[in-house]
Amino acid sequence: MTSVRRAPQPGGGPLPRPSRLRPPAHQVSPRAMAQWAIEYLLLWGLIFGLSWGVAAWIDGSDWKGVPGWLSGRAWWFVVAIGVVGLLMGTVAPVWRYRVHRWEVSADVVYTRTGWFSREWLLVPVSRIQTVDTGQGWIERILGLATLKVNTASHTGSSEVAGLPVALATRMAEDLAHRAHDLRDDAT
Repeated sequence: MTSVRRAPQPGGGPLPRPSRLRPPAHQVSPRAMAQWAIEYLLLWGLIFGLSWGVAAWIDGSDWKGVPGWLSGRAWWFVVAIGVVGLLMGTVAPVWRYRVHRWEVSADVVYTRTGWFSREWLLVPVSRIQTVDTGQGWIERILGLATLKVNTASHTGSSEVAGLPVALATRMAEDLAHRAHDLRDDAT
């Protein structure tokens, strides 16, 4: 078992343990899983179609530039792409739904994203410059929207995808008013 030594504090005691961030309180809408699944399946369907065309061209060509080992095995590449695409379209949306969370408190917008590595982002309401909502065509069909919180720093900006439209609109209005009021109080 390994132990970690902490440097003494000026008062003589050890440094306090760093606190762990708790997960934000809210998950995105369950319909976001359908949105992400559609997006992944469309992307991987396009890649699958292109690989199918390339495999058919390689299989039927007498072109000398194609290595002999590839001409007989080109269809395995298509199968591999199909399997990866199906996994991405079915597993990734569920995984993403379980990880992506958000919360808006009185003074901060808190989001957690990531797949293998997690990113926790806390955006102070006082630093917010603009708040936008947006909808792609898949989001529009599913009644979802994306809330975008922008600050002067690109790294301080945040995005919450997969929110119901009414909630995203209400949050955008509320955050814009609160940020405006805080900026007016600071001057």
